[in-house]
Amino acid sequence: MIELGVNIDHVATIRQARRGVEPDPLQAALLAEEYGADAITVHVREDRRHMQDSDVKLIRPKLATRMNFECAVVEEMIRLVEAVAPHDVCFVPERREEVTTEGGLDVIGGLHLIGPAIARLKAQGMRISLFIDPNLEQIEAALTAGADAVELHTGRYAHAQGAALQAEIERIRAAANFGASEGLRVNAGHGLNYQNVQAIAAIETIAELNIGHSIVANAVFMGWEKAIKTMKALMVEARMNSIRPRS
Repeated sequence: MIELGVNIDHVATIRQARRGVEPDPLQAALLAEEYGADAITVHVREDRRHMQDSDVKLIRPKLATRMNFECAVVEEMIRLVEAVAPHDVCFVPERREEVTTEGGLDVIGGLHLIGPAIARLKAQGMRISLFIDPNLEQIEAALTAGADAVELHTGRYAHAQGAALQAEIERIRAAANFGASEGLRVNAGHGLNYQNVQAIAAIETIAELNIGHSIVANAVFMGWEKAIKTMKALMVEARMNSIRPRS
């Protein structure tokens, strides 16, 4: 069944607004697991705008599920990953001036850096994913680099309308099917919310969705437990409907 990775970065964003101690990302992570999260996703950015090194070092040993650690392919972050030893690592593109990740990693252009970084962390038992646009050439490059998984960037889908929306769904479906056929674990995320998650969750070759901002935003109104359980239920229902035999 499809899995939900709850990204807790924006719990830390709220805390960092006052550089205080609440809300506590550790408490958010442990409660997310209790409420149905299959993994906890964290992204330590180079400017440390939300998650801090101390957060991930504290959270990692206390998890009952998995830590999915997102980071840029730079030596500073690779060393932090080695110190934390998460279950999964997802390399993402990063620019300090961006508000949020704006696109997928250019694996083709960065193969000389990405390949050695993957080999280095895989040797330590970590599963490595690359956050890429749903592009078959980038998936082929991910295979060349030695990745175990890819996470398909769903940002364009999240903002598409009309005919463009269906085209994005089909682009993601084709990429997911191709990646899975080549032995990759295929995840997806970015911009997914309670209104648009269903079409992506219904794609049977996608194993996991990583969702953060919408869950944190809606938790303000409905609470952390309901926000997580509702998202997971929408995902599971969409997947079940996609595989249910049609009469």
